[in-house]
Amino acid sequence: MDDVDGRLERAVSALLADRRPGATICPSEAARVVAPEGWRELMPAARAAAARLAGAGAVEVTQGGVVIDVAAARGPVRIRRRGVPDDQPGSP
Repeated sequence: MDDVDGRLERAVSALLADRRPGATICPSEAARVVAPEGWRELMPAARAAAARLAGAGAVEVTQGGVVIDVAAARGPVRIRRRGVPDDQPGSP
């Protein structure tokens, strides 16, 4: 894991720590923390960071309020603390 990967994982963890239980973040939020000007190029790495954190049991990745495997996901995903229901509008 290189420095950017570690910074993305730390950004995900810090962003979630600052949110109320049940709140989610977009991987792009972590990418913007790490590279405010070039965050779009970090999106694959941000999703990979979410996948590593999910694999370690630290977070869950959701799509439409359902926990999914981010590696197989197409389209927007959200990240939340593990075991906390999603509180996004419109989610089940």
